[in-house]
Amino acid sequence: MPITEVTRQAILDELRLNNIRWAGRLDEPTFLARLYPLDEMPSYDRRFGNARDDIQQHRENNLDWDDDWVFTDDRLGLDQSDEKLLQFLAMTVHPAVRPDRDEVHKIVDLYNRHLRMDGWELAETAQISGRPVFAARSALTVPGTVKQIAKHVVAGDMDYIAKQITRMETAVDNDPELAIGTAKELIETACKTVLEAIGVKVDKKWDVPQLLRETTKQLQLAPGTVSATTAAADSIKRVLGSLGNIAAGVAELRNSYGTGHGKTSGAGGLGPRHARLVVGAASTLAVFLFETYNDRIERQKLASSNTP
Repeated sequence: MPITEVTRQAILDELRLNNIRWAGRLDEPTFLARLYPLDEMPSYDRRFGNARDDIQQHRENNLDWDDDWVFTDDRLGLDQSDEKLLQFLAMTVHPAVRPDRDEVHKIVDLYNRHLRMDGWELAETAQISGRPVFAARSALTVPGTVKQIAKHVVAGDMDYIAKQITRMETAVDNDPELAIGTAKELIETACKTVLEAIGVKVDKKWDVPQLLRETTKQLQLAPGTVSATTAAADSIKRVLGSLGNIAAGVAELRNSYGTGHGKTSGAGGLGPRHARLVVGAASTLAVFLFETYNDRIERQKLASSNTP
């Protein structure tokens, strides 16, 4: 469901009435730089060459823009894009922005009271130094596996993965092609995260199937690594072999219909049901890779502790 104008205004009113500073302990340009490439965005003031300097001048030096300016600035799109609004709200309660846990949960409850009217909510997806990290999710339309991804990530950039999760969740119904494109990116991220954590240098030329082959090889998941003496070895090999088909299928759908590639004239679009299928498959694969990596780390720790 789209986030309505009524909900957007209600959240803005709550921030204003409760005197909540959306940038938290950061200055506004620093906060927004966590979400936007400010140095590459245009300035509305002809004296400056980019949005960062523009914002710095009018919000930190002159203070001649209203406190609510961020919600109507066309460059930021908070009044136009559900994805951007949800990512913005999640960032306002990020540990780097607002370290007080009690304050964070109070603000999240405030947001959710209104977001849930449109089928959305902010939910804890990970922790940094014992403090919660939130991302948006839809309890109505998104495959449950998406919500499990962040729980299993122990390596890599959790902020980036959280953004991918939010993008998929917000796009499944409103922009199925974006959801499919992000599902492909999620598989790439999962493979690269695991490989880099293991210490394997990732070749920039590797496509999704190649990334997955190398990841399953390093995790000893490749069909060829299953011993013939293992119970139901043939079945295990078939299941593991199907992982490559999932990755290839997601990549092909993304190339044909998803974001990031030109389409042939007259190419038909995909609907939410297709996006849910692809997002669910990609999320299941990502969870499996992260779980397997975590299991490998735990086994290594156990072996190390048992070594005299």
